[in-house]
Amino acid sequence: MMNGMATFAVIYTYSDDTELRAAVRPRHRAYLGGLGEQSICLVAGAWTPTEPPGALLVFRADSKEEVEDLLANDPFVTEGYVVDKQIFEWGAGIGPLAKQFQ
Repeated sequence: MMNGMATFAVIYTYSDDTELRAAVRPRHRAYLGGLGEQSICLVAGAWTPTEPPGALLVFRADSKEEVEDLLANDPFVTEGYVVDKQIFEWGAGIGPLAKQFQ
C-alpha cells in the first residue's frame, strides 16, 4: 500500500434512465475529476454499451467507510442514477501496473 492507504474497487450498477444520466453526468464527472486531482479516484469508467449499465471506479483511501462517504456525495448517487454499488478492498498482485497500487 502506498502511504499506508488501501486501494478499493467500486462497482456501480446504473438505472436504465438515460435522460437522468445525461442530465447529471457533467456534475458526476466534475466530482470524480476533483477526486482524481487529489489522487483519491485513481481511475473510473463506464462499462461499454454492450454491457449492462454500470461502471468500475478505483479509489485510494484509508478505509472502506471513507470510500462510502465519498460515494455518498457523487451526483450519480445523490440523484438516484446509481441503483447499487459494491466496494471491495483490492490488492493488485501481478501485471505491469501492480506496483503502482502497492
